[in-house]
Amino acid sequence: MRQVRFRDPDGDVRLGELVDDHIHAFPHQGRRLAGEETFDVDTVDVLPPCDPSKIVCVGLNYADHAAEQGKEVPDRPLLFLKPPNTVASHGDTVTLPSGKERLDHEAELGVVIGERCSKVSADDAMAYVAGFTCVNDISNRDDQRIEQNWVRGKAFDDAAPVGPVLATPDEVPADAEVRCTLNGEVTQSSTRDQFIFSVPELVEEISTYMTLEPGDVISTGTPEGVGPLSDGDTVEIFVEGVGTLTNTVRIP
Repeated sequence: MRQVRFRDPDGDVRLGELVDDHIHAFPHQGRRLAGEETFDVDTVDVLPPCDPSKIVCVGLNYADHAAEQGKEVPDRPLLFLKPPNTVASHGDTVTLPSGKERLDHEAELGVVIGERCSKVSADDAMAYVAGFTCVNDISNRDDQRIEQNWVRGKAFDDAAPVGPVLATPDEVPADAEVRCTLNGEVTQSSTRDQFIFSVPELVEEISTYMTLEPGDVISTGTPEGVGPLSDGDTVEIFVEGVGTLTNTVRIP
């Protein structure tokens, strides 16, 4: 199932199942019933598929990206945080910091947590995963290069577009493609099976140190091909089984 969170024409925030270009809205108990409302996806505002208390990002989780950054492959996951102010929706125009020489796109598979968990083993990890989504881990390289904690480099407003849907794990192949297209040109393309650290390993490692809440997102790292964004660009993040997250870029 591909679940979408949206604002209907009356202004109410709803959940539903996305089938082709139509949303079959859920009733309050979260299950579809015959004869309930259906919306054309173009007539509603698509919201981020979850409301995370935090996004836990993984650096250098593809060997090819580590190589292009001139870094060694880490022996344990390299972790950093993006707070809720970074979250943007599918279809949003994302406004990025002005006066920077390099603002990069980073296509990533996002893991959405379904149940509160702490100190979870890799063997049990998938029981706590609600599904997958697309994430664009937008990076301000100017400041990232000169600070240790990456607050200016990673935690600015609109730095984490997420969406468009939450796809249940059965929808996303073990070798799902992860791709970025910038103004119609493919800049990044790899597959989930190229991860250095798998999804269960990431859940185990992260939950060892912090409790993960329902709706939290683990952004699993980006493949090689990260590149600069410019004012007016259209960037598309595709994950096989999820769909395409599309945003326009504004840089004042």
